[in-house]
Amino acid sequence: MKGRIHSLESFGTVDGPGTRFVVFVQGCPMRCAYCHNPDTWPMTGGTMMEPEEIYAQFKRNEDFYKNGGITVTGGEPLMQVDFLIDLFTLAKKDHVHTCIDTSGIAFKPDNAPFIEKLDKLMELTDLVMLDIKHIDPEKHKELTSQPNDGILAFAEYLDKKHIDMWIRHVVVPGITDDDEYLFKLGYFIGQFSNLKALDVLPYHTMGKVKYEKLGLPYKLEGVPPMDKNKVIEKKQVILNGIRKRREELA
Repeated sequence: MKGRIHSLESFGTVDGPGTRFVVFVQGCPMRCAYCHNPDTWPMTGGTMMEPEEIYAQFKRNEDFYKNGGITVTGGEPLMQVDFLIDLFTLAKKDHVHTCIDTSGIAFKPDNAPFIEKLDKLMELTDLVMLDIKHIDPEKHKELTSQPNDGILAFAEYLDKKHIDMWIRHVVVPGITDDDEYLFKLGYFIGQFSNLKALDVLPYHTMGKVKYEKLGLPYKLEGVPPMDKNKVIEKKQVILNGIRKRREELA
């Protein structure tokens, strides 16, 4: 099963534990206003590659990744589940750590054939990095043009499957930095026993140049980068929500 690949990165340091070989897949249904890879959106394009071809590139520098592994990101990896199964099957034969960086948008709990494949993929997956863009349904649609019910259901699915989960949340001034919603996000993820890490990331404008090159409007024109010092405060609000939920569950 070939994958539609946008690019490969041989030295990923923010894509899971350790140093990672990172596979960027092509294609994503999300239209996040702050996305810094809009060139990965189209479902067409990219390069068709065999899992064996990609894994061979990983193997050439295998010692380099002994404390890391392989991460598939995008684009949206779960749009290409069959490809991920084949790639991760190769990796797990060599006991390589596998990670998926996903928005969860492809998760359809009522799609039995998809869930069957996803169950198989999870047996080969060590870590899922799940980006939750916004906890509020309507504000999530405004920000991404997609609903978040399936994304939140995916988090619940991962907990039931006992798959380690890192939550990522980008803090955008005036859009995703409201303390009420940040607390609600923490309260939601605080129920999960598989939650291993929380990454709260500051919004930046470095992707803006890509929109200009692609002739796409930049929806967050005029929104300043997030103050990195304030991100520490915002992360604490989420942690307070987590703590509250866990106190109630204790």
